[in-house]
Amino acid sequence: MSAVTLGLIATFAPLAAALLLWALVPLRHRGAPAAWVTLLGSVIALAASVKLVIDRLGGAPDVRTTIPWIEERGRAMAELGVQLDGVSVPMLVIVCLVALCVQLFSVAYMHDEPPRAFGRYFTLHALFLFSMNVVVVSPNLLQLFAGWELVGLTSYLLIGFYFAKPSAAQAAVKAFWMTKLADMGFLFGLLVLYVNTGGFEWTAVPGTAIATWVTALLFLAVVGKSAQFPLHIWLPDAMEGPTPVSALLHAATMVAAGVFLVVRADPLFAQAPATREVMLWIGASTAVFAAGLALVQKDIKKVLAFSTCSQLGYMVAALGAGQAFAGFFHLGTHAFFKALLFLAAGSVIHAVHSNSLDDMGGLRKKLPLTTAAFVIGALSLAGVPGFAGFFSKDLVLGALEGKASWVPWAMLMGSAFLTAFYMGRVVIKAFWGAESEKAAHAHEGGLAMTGPLVALALPSLGAGFLGGWLATQVRAEYHLHLGLTPIAASAMALLGIGAAIMVFGKGGQAPLVGTLEKLDAFSLVDKTWAGAYRIGLLGVSSLAGWIDRYLIDGLMNFTGWAALEGGASARKLQTGLVRDYAMLVVVGVLVLVLIGVLR
Repeated sequence: MSAVTLGLIATFAPLAAALLLWALVPLRHRGAPAAWVTLLGSVIALAASVKLVIDRLGGAPDVRTTIPWIEERGRAMAELGVQLDGVSVPMLVIVCLVALCVQLFSVAYMHDEPPRAFGRYFTLHALFLFSMNVVVVSPNLLQLFAGWELVGLTSYLLIGFYFAKPSAAQAAVKAFWMTKLADMGFLFGLLVLYVNTGGFEWTAVPGTAIATWVTALLFLAVVGKSAQFPLHIWLPDAMEGPTPVSALLHAATMVAAGVFLVVRADPLFAQAPATREVMLWIGASTAVFAAGLALVQKDIKKVLAFSTCSQLGYMVAALGAGQAFAGFFHLGTHAFFKALLFLAAGSVIHAVHSNSLDDMGGLRKKLPLTTAAFVIGALSLAGVPGFAGFFSKDLVLGALEGKASWVPWAMLMGSAFLTAFYMGRVVIKAFWGAESEKAAHAHEGGLAMTGPLVALALPSLGAGFLGGWLATQVRAEYHLHLGLTPIAASAMALLGIGAAIMVFGKGGQAPLVGTLEKLDAFSLVDKTWAGAYRIGLLGVSSLAGWIDRYLIDGLMNFTGWAALEGGASARKLQTGLVRDYAMLVVVGVLVLVLIGVLR
């Protein structure tokens, strides 16, 4: 079977499942059968993706196949197709594997939902996987934009799955509009690129000035989709969706799409050093800021949500430093350990029926497998040596070492300490300490819940050792070395864990954490956006409405009124009597004579 065929199968198998469930309403409304249809589509997509990897291990070349799209006067404005290379093939496997694990976990986690809601949930999952796979295999920016928008739409529907709940509906709308605001950058970037190059290729060479404009606009879309400061405010609210949805959005799909875009379009970004400089600082700032916010959250899902913002900041900083492979590698390892953490958090929430860390405690005895899975994910996220996150985070930090400004490197080092500290806090408060009342009757879920945890724990442990192979696929250099950065990063991780044990091990609370909880920096940013919306957007809209209503409409209405009134007055001159008309003629003649005399 050819690579193109396998790529198409991996892409369209989930769409086939979604269309089948959409067309066969009785099947979708029965609930459980819908889950199996979606799982089958995901299994087929994963099998095709794995076969592509096996073929590449055997020396299969890169493949790019397209057909004309939007023809005008015999010339195609764009193309549709698939591009299967060292970037797209590994990403396909990551996306399909994580999606399959999340869907399998959802079978148990969502089993209490009504059959119709259950079927709708899995139909949306299938459509979501198709949308992300379109992004991954796209051969140009225009097709990627189509997949990008589909990902945004399905994310909106999944975040607002509990649409009868006001907070969930509001969170979905907030996520949709914040990302759509940023997506305008993508759209205008495409227009600028097409006007100047006549196409939508990420390998285009438009010149530094145009490349800077295009990449800056594209990066605006990345800031929204990958939740970078200051457009990150939608991501914590997205936790209103079911926990497996959070795992899917935060691991290898929606928020990952922004980083993947920059990796894919790296030849274009390489021509815009100014854009890369901005990316470096925004990524480093987001990493530190979001890590600080994760430190003070009491909701376990929001801790992981801000953690995602922070880790995406690492990736963006690496891309800004010109090290696309470092960002891509961290994107891959992060997909596994963040999906693992979210699903393990879902197992905990399912057991104690609460998201609050205050309702947890002592769960290591009740949920031993979940505890082990969460600890593996936490250690990988913290960058402890030997775990997957260590290898990729070390590469990101190494990309910043030796730069003209050492400040971003130091910011990410500080973030590494905070990451280990806040994950240590979560592990201690949730799984150690005194057993809470809600944790007294907690127990592990079935195989559908524990199986995905094991499947994701393995790459969270060992995926870091695949860095050399991945580097050969994207034709990048990869070396593990013992220097300042890996030693400092490892020390920060271990110091963060040690500090968490000292502070929270005996049920204590760091004074700084309590202070930051009261300050609630995220609310300040959120309120700033809300104020800008109310005062700025709504204020300008009100002014525009007043101008439209009273000036523009008023002028037009006055013109119409004047015409009607003038017509009504002139109508009185039409009496139908000959003597009146004769008199008017005489008056007219007299007026003309008078004018002649006066002249």
